[in-house]
Amino acid sequence: MQDLLCMNNDFPPRAHCLVRWYGLREFVVIAPAANHDAVLSESKCNLLLSSVSIALGNTGCQVPLFVQIHHKWRRMYVGECQGHGVRTDFEMVHLRKVPNQYTHLSGLLDIFKSKIGCPLTPLPPVSIAIRFTYVLQDWQQYFWPQQPPDIDALVGGEVGGLEFGKLPFGACEDPISELHLATTWPHLTEGIIVDNDVYSDLDPIQAPHWSVRVRKADNPQCLLGDFVTEFFKICRRKESTDEILGRSTFEEEGREIADITHALSKLTEPAPVPIHKLSVSNMVHTAKKKIRKHRGVEESPLNNDVLNTILLFLFPDAASEKPLDGSSSTDSNNPLSESEEYNLYNQFKSAPSDSLTYKLALCLCMINFYHGGLKGVAHLWQEFVLEMRFRWENNFLIPGLTSGPPDLRCCLLHQKLQMLNCCIERKKARDEGRKTNTSEVYPGDTGKAGDQLGPDNLKDMDKEKGEVGKSWDSWSDSEEEFFECLSDTEELKGNGQESGKKGGPKEVASLKPEGRLHQHGKLTLLHNGEPLYIPVTQEPAPMTEDLLEEQSEVLAKLGTSAEGAHLRARMQSACLLSDMESFKAANPGCFLEDFVRWYSPRDYIEEEVVDEKGNMVLKGELSARMKIPSNMWVEAWETAKPIPARRQRRLFDDTREAEKVLHYLAVQKPADLARHLLPCVIHAAVLKVKEEENLENISSVKKIIKQIITHSSKVLHFPNPEDKKLEEIIHQITNVEAIIARARSLKAKFGTEKCEQEEEKEDLERFVSCLLEQPEVLVVGAGRGHAGKIIHKLFVNAQRHLILFKAAAVAPPEEELKRMGSPEERRHNSVSDFPPPAGRELILRTTVPRPAPYSRALPQRMYSVLTKEDFRLAGAFSSDTTFF
Repeated sequence: MQDLLCMNNDFPPRAHCLVRWYGLREFVVIAPAANHDAVLSESKCNLLLSSVSIALGNTGCQVPLFVQIHHKWRRMYVGECQGHGVRTDFEMVHLRKVPNQYTHLSGLLDIFKSKIGCPLTPLPPVSIAIRFTYVLQDWQQYFWPQQPPDIDALVGGEVGGLEFGKLPFGACEDPISELHLATTWPHLTEGIIVDNDVYSDLDPIQAPHWSVRVRKADNPQCLLGDFVTEFFKICRRKESTDEILGRSTFEEEGREIADITHALSKLTEPAPVPIHKLSVSNMVHTAKKKIRKHRGVEESPLNNDVLNTILLFLFPDAASEKPLDGSSSTDSNNPLSESEEYNLYNQFKSAPSDSLTYKLALCLCMINFYHGGLKGVAHLWQEFVLEMRFRWENNFLIPGLTSGPPDLRCCLLHQKLQMLNCCIERKKARDEGRKTNTSEVYPGDTGKAGDQLGPDNLKDMDKEKGEVGKSWDSWSDSEEEFFECLSDTEELKGNGQESGKKGGPKEVASLKPEGRLHQHGKLTLLHNGEPLYIPVTQEPAPMTEDLLEEQSEVLAKLGTSAEGAHLRARMQSACLLSDMESFKAANPGCFLEDFVRWYSPRDYIEEEVVDEKGNMVLKGELSARMKIPSNMWVEAWETAKPIPARRQRRLFDDTREAEKVLHYLAVQKPADLARHLLPCVIHAAVLKVKEEENLENISSVKKIIKQIITHSSKVLHFPNPEDKKLEEIIHQITNVEAIIARARSLKAKFGTEKCEQEEEKEDLERFVSCLLEQPEVLVVGAGRGHAGKIIHKLFVNAQRHLILFKAAAVAPPEEELKRMGSPEERRHNSVSDFPPPAGRELILRTTVPRPAPYSRALPQRMYSVLTKEDFRLAGAFSSDTTFF
């Protein structure tokens, strides 16, 4: 009863229709379970209602109970509520065509009064609440601020109106389709206002309450969302690069270039070794660069200008004479590197936002969207692989990668490129070391041969190239040399083979120290008191995560038997053995205890003991684990020979590892590539959204972005995330983009940037942010407030446009302008500031005794809504069941 009379819940912004029609807060609805089982016959409806009535009477339940009748789309309900001596009937009328007398207040009052049938002659006054809703659809005078990218434009570094490495952002269409203004008169009494078929006092400008809601466009097309979605679609493609680009072109090139086999010599000799045909095709592709110059460009999916722009963007060092030192790799002192945005790659397992992998992901994304789709992606990838091989063969470091071993926090592709860079660094140091030896520069004991070379060697670029070529040829001269180089690689380490042969007993006897780095601070050798020198050691082999997995699988397969454990220990101690050999070479006459003191100080225990003379002296011995019989360390120490690092067998075979990486890159299908790079693309999209949100400062978006980051961190850390989960992330990013686009659209329409008064600007910004986050926003000051005036102006402009449009369709524009120009004519033809209301809602309430004059006074309520499509009356009429 209280709900029927309560005015606080008259026009709720979001609620069940029965709440809107009857103002109830709790009720029960009985509806057919299946959509097609509608209660259509009147007798069935009455049967249900009487059942409801009996159930309510038997249980004493005071909650209103409704039955849904007719087809579901009509939303027709009838119901009943029983209290102590009171019954309320809920009835409803739903019509397509509205009778003319019910389109205004006076007609509806007549229905209401006749329905109550009140026996009292002066009827108690009826309380009225009215809401008119006006819809603004014509936003034509406000252009949509997002310019679609110009796909054909290509100016310098800009392609498609966008620089490479930057993502597009924004909606292509206006993300807000309509503005709904609700003008409300919440407390009126019958007799105060006139509203009939001739005249109405209800002027929206005078309404005491204005509230606004905006209707969002359904799934507006968003550039960033489309970009990422299109890239994600590549993951589902099955074709290989060769299938996409066609094999025939490469076969032709193979025939044209006769000396290609020369470049392959390092792979093809010795003859018995079988070679995967794809690593051969890599070499064949190298010819493609030369050929493309004199063959038609039409065949290649990517335009040459676009391709060159991208390659220059990815490899900025290619513009100048390529540097031979590491200056091209990313500066590790990046000011961004500490920021939260920069470290997102750890969470997403992508790559740092200034790395080559990240840039490559963005370029592939753009090519897929604007330049050649999947074919363009395959073409650029092929060029990228060629560039990698070129850099490996010519000792040019890959730019945009931090130096050091592969970073396991990044995606596998990034790790592979870092691995290739490690190989190039080692090969470069080795080649430079050999070069200094040929010019009889003795490296001394300060470090590895390559360590002494610096930028001075930049001038020797051509000589270096020639020498690399020569060394390849000389390697393939005889089978013995080829195998020796790969197995022992003493020549590569820069000391020549003869010095390798010297590494026997004679050298141990002469005890000439070799490969010293520098003297240890305070330690001396235990037996001869000589100072202990720290040796130059080999760096351990860098590993990517797939290699680590392989290694751990191999070690796990060795089992738990004693033999397996021994073999496992031997495999894991290759690095230890190398360090022992370096230590022995640097410290002739040393013992295992000396090595342990330097290498693992915890395993050398020193105690103060009293000697025969009664003095306190330090006595040291190996720890218990070092004294275990057939201990790995003791075994390794006995087998280790005094060989300096530069003459040892390489722990890290850079040639083999580089070829493995290059082969791995060459066999990647576009789908594999997209899978590898998707974390980078999602990372870039999140950064873009964050950057755009910072300009708008929308609190709800900040929360969603945090959710996206935590969601993505969980999903992307797994090796093969499910497509469905990836789609969810992309969908969330698109949603945020749409919200920001809506914010911009509203700001443009309400002119928040043009406000000169600070107070007005703040009001409007608050209003716009509420519109984004709330279903309905109250306009402060109604039609006279800052926002109210702008909304009024929008409606006036839309009405003018409409009149001009209609007039232009009827009369020539010149005549129309003349006609509109005369003030008298304009007054005569005066057009309303607002269109006819799209929806009229009225609530009539009163408290009268029913059905007899001596009955209790009970609440009566009727709600009416009239729109273009339908007319609905919902009445709740109470009657006294005790005194009737």
